[in-house]
Amino acid sequence: MKVLIINGPNLNLLGTREPEIYGTISMEDYLEEIKSEFFLHEILYYQSNIEGEIINRLQKDDFDALVINPGAFTHYSYAIADCLKNIQKPKVEVHISNIYKREEFRQKSVTAANTDSVLSGFGMDGYRLAVLSFS
Repeated sequence: MKVLIINGPNLNLLGTREPEIYGTISMEDYLEEIKSEFFLHEILYYQSNIEGEIINRLQKDDFDALVINPGAFTHYSYAIADCLKNIQKPKVEVHISNIYKREEFRQKSVTAANTDSVLSGFGMDGYRLAVLSFS
């Protein structure tokens, strides 16, 4: 199974960005752990700070399941939400922090309704749990 993990804006800074919220491990290091644990899957990864690039990547349709952390786009990107609506594959939205314990504007996801499930507040382990849900 090909699992695509997509991260949105500022998540390229994982490991250094607000470590009290997002932890101290980089996404690249965490991907090595995921790939090692789920060696029967092909784990693809993409990150962009640009909304249209994320949509273009999603529309490539070269994966079997999707893990997406839209970052700030979670709260206002109807374009990504519409794109997700058209993907007929297993989809999990992941948030490293518990968005319901954060600022009010972070507590609403416009993209979640177009995924199968949401994991929020499990730290980086949310990605692992999402991939595990496809197994």
